[in-house]
Amino acid sequence: MYFLTVPLVMIVLPVLSIAGERYFYHSSAPLLLLTGKWFVFWGAGVRLFGAGVRQLFQPRFTAEKIFGLSNDDPLPIVRELGIANVATGTVGILSLSKPSFVLPVAIAGALFYGLAGIRHATDKGRTLNQNLAMVTDLLTSAVLIIYAGYSFFV
Repeated sequence: MYFLTVPLVMIVLPVLSIAGERYFYHSSAPLLLLTGKWFVFWGAGVRLFGAGVRQLFQPRFTAEKIFGLSNDDPLPIVRELGIANVATGTVGILSLSKPSFVLPVAIAGALFYGLAGIRHATDKGRTLNQNLAMVTDLLTSAVLIIYAGYSFFV
């Protein structure tokens, strides 16, 4: 399930949303603004909110499948990460109705995903889930960095 939902939420749905708004609704917004809007909503909103809920209620998944840890010691820390992810994800989701939230969430998301992706890259013997997390984290971070940089000059 993880291997399907992560690319869907981090890549496919943002791209479809951008295309839909641009071509179906004939939005005149610059492409980079649409990119920021939809990558923040899906990548930093829906993805982090969903991950946070799972980390709160099923912390073992993150501990075992993402970090490769098999004992219960890290579960309280995973739950704390879940709280942070729910909080950030909520603001990302709300950015659709409050556009002034997009840039701050993009900056937070770029930092979170960039640093997490770099951390994943340093892991020796990564699993398929860790590779997927690394690639989607770094891709999303790059998109959000480009959007944030663009936003500072518009």
